[in-house]
Amino acid sequence: MPARAHGDRSSLNALALSATVHCLTGCAIGEVLGMILSTWWGWGSFASIVLSIVLAFFFGYALTSLPLLRSGMSVRQAAPLAFASETASITVMEIVDNLFIIVVPGAISAGLGDPLFWWSLAVGLLIAGVVAFPVNRRLIARGRGHAVMHGH
Repeated sequence: MPARAHGDRSSLNALALSATVHCLTGCAIGEVLGMILSTWWGWGSFASIVLSIVLAFFFGYALTSLPLLRSGMSVRQAAPLAFASETASITVMEIVDNLFIIVVPGAISAGLGDPLFWWSLAVGLLIAGVVAFPVNRRLIARGRGHAVMHGH
């Protein structure tokens, strides 16, 4: 394989990893906060999942928007870029993470003081990141996903 092609693939992998970690950070903040709040408030499983998903999207989009807003873009300009770059990745992560928490016996009903709560949340997010990496890689290779951000 020519050095240039290898370098391009390595660069694509590095960019996809960076995009995945970035997205995973926003998802993790939203998921953890959503699970903590819904557990603290005594909400049921369904409400807990809905709140966590809403917060994961909120924080994912917010983390993407912050550098754009700091660069002088308006919210009206930054929002479409954030949506274009993060929606697929966040969606994949949320599906995988929440399915994992539902599948692990007792995880969805575990309390904040239960190690199962934290273990299942952490492992679910890690698996979600692994599953989202090839999605991000493919999107970036096609000029979509996080590639949209790099023009700005």
